[in-house]
Amino acid sequence: MPAMQQNTDTGMPFMKMHGLGNDFVVVDARAHEIAITPAHAKGIAHRQFGVGFDQLAVIEKGTGDAHLVFYNADGSTSGACGNATRCIARHLMDESGKTELLLTTDRGDLWARDAGDGLTSVNMGPPQLLWHEIPLAEEMDTLELPIEGGPTATGMGNPHCTFFVDNAEAIPLTEFGARYEHHPLYPQRTNVQVAQVVGPNHIRMRVWERGVGITLASGSSSCATAVAAARRGLTGRKVQIDLDGGTLHIDWRDDGVWMTGPTMHVFTGTFTSTFWDSLT
Repeated sequence: MPAMQQNTDTGMPFMKMHGLGNDFVVVDARAHEIAITPAHAKGIAHRQFGVGFDQLAVIEKGTGDAHLVFYNADGSTSGACGNATRCIARHLMDESGKTELLLTTDRGDLWARDAGDGLTSVNMGPPQLLWHEIPLAEEMDTLELPIEGGPTATGMGNPHCTFFVDNAEAIPLTEFGARYEHHPLYPQRTNVQVAQVVGPNHIRMRVWERGVGITLASGSSSCATAVAAARRGLTGRKVQIDLDGGTLHIDWRDDGVWMTGPTMHVFTGTFTSTFWDSLT
């Protein structure tokens, strides 16, 4: 699929993509520098007045194949977004003919590979397990936090708080996620997962994303949950995670946490100049 081209007559092009229903607007700024502000991100994110997304991703030139920048629906930024990274990696592989890419992010260097059968794998890097890396507000053991339910804290370029529960479906996630996203132990807020071990190396997970709310899937949350489950001895380091939008396979290896799953490029559109100007 060819790269998006800047069209000054009709406005700025974008792609709408999703990974298991975790949806993204992707803007390609490699050929033309594009200044994105929190107001732009919030306006595009609105599902009635804009396009709608869980995250906005900007593709920029980088020292590798591309550099990726991520925005949440509330206009805040995120150092990592696993499903968006997989979607963009698939697009760039289709564009270039490559089967392996190096993508740079605020999280660090991420390798992506064609996993065959239409699947894409991304190495999300080693997990951050120390309190100051995640970060937490004070020094403590990250395996079981002093919070009701004893969740595990993990960093994957963004902070995560994973609760292991008997029944993930029974948790009122709207109330639960909003409450713990803003917990005082997380100075930068946190993504919240409720995870149920349903079989050997098999987890059912639901997710509340920081700055977004309930999403059908989350790549970094899946990685964090897999790491937390392995650290607690609930699973091995290679697991299947079933989310509301589908299934991801996570493999915590010596070189990082690999995530494999499907991607979808839904359509390519164009922001009109009128819409873009209304966001400034």
